[in-house]
Amino acid sequence: MKAVVYIEKNYQTNKLRNVTVELAWKAYSLVKPHGGEVVGIFAGDKLPDDYEDLFKYGVDRVVYYKNDALSNLQSIALKHVLSNMVRSENPEIVLFGATHNGRDVAPLVASVLKTGLTADCTQLYIDEYKDKGKILFQVRPAFGGNILATIITPDNRPMMATVREGVMLLPEETVSKPLKVEEFRTEFNMEWIKNEFLEVVPKVSKVDFHSANIIVAGGAGVGCKENFKLLEQLAAVLGAEVGASRAAVDFGFTEKERQVGQTGSVVRPKLYIACGISGSIQHRAGMEESKKIIAINKDPNAPIFDIAHMGIVGDLKEIIPVMIKYLREEG
Repeated sequence: MKAVVYIEKNYQTNKLRNVTVELAWKAYSLVKPHGGEVVGIFAGDKLPDDYEDLFKYGVDRVVYYKNDALSNLQSIALKHVLSNMVRSENPEIVLFGATHNGRDVAPLVASVLKTGLTADCTQLYIDEYKDKGKILFQVRPAFGGNILATIITPDNRPMMATVREGVMLLPEETVSKPLKVEEFRTEFNMEWIKNEFLEVVPKVSKVDFHSANIIVAGGAGVGCKENFKLLEQLAAVLGAEVGASRAAVDFGFTEKERQVGQTGSVVRPKLYIACGISGSIQHRAGMEESKKIIAINKDPNAPIFDIAHMGIVGDLKEIIPVMIKYLREEG
């Protein structure tokens, strides 16, 4: 069994995107028990400076296509080049990061290869399916996060999926793989270049979930934007980042970039404090891998308590001020 991982880089830094490393290890974990191979494919003006890190996370070979015309995202050109690269490898599995670029290119490649694509997966595993043998099972929230859907493409190859950054765990120890790098050659038509990049303006975000050890997040149960300031005060005392459920964002309690969940960010802090969050499947998909979870909710039957390490049943408007007072007194 062979798995192909699309290698994506940050165009400004020329470094690997974190999701590429996560997918490399996930692919290795999937195919290793079956004696499989993991191949990273890259098309661009130059390989990421740190591409060799992929070999530590299970990649057996890196196959690259170099062309200066691909110094920025060119979706149509990548569609043709990557489709040819995938065909040449003839893999059973192809994984893309669910980034802006991955979400743009992966469906185009799937359409050329005439196969299915499951977007924003939260879990991937291989198992037997009827008379089809071992196939990839792709799990993702559906119907607004109310259920988990398991999707399969038993009759088509390759089986393709996109996965969001932060969903797949990395190991504490890496593997030792020899460096095997191959250049791919294919015809290139300059008519595939459909856009011109005049300037790239990096998005500057005031939210940094990935380096936050503590996240204080609020949901619809917070009640109003005024009450949400309590969470901001608690976060300030703890040196934490502020997060939110989709419901809190939809109600206008805070901005969308603070959203945690299937349609927001996936986080794994050392401590996640969920305030007034019911714990829908969609939200849990973005935070249930946190090392410690404290839940504060009026409803003792809220699903969030099923995954919380500590639960506090009560009114957050009464509980949070007590927490802030205690933390300030303790210094």
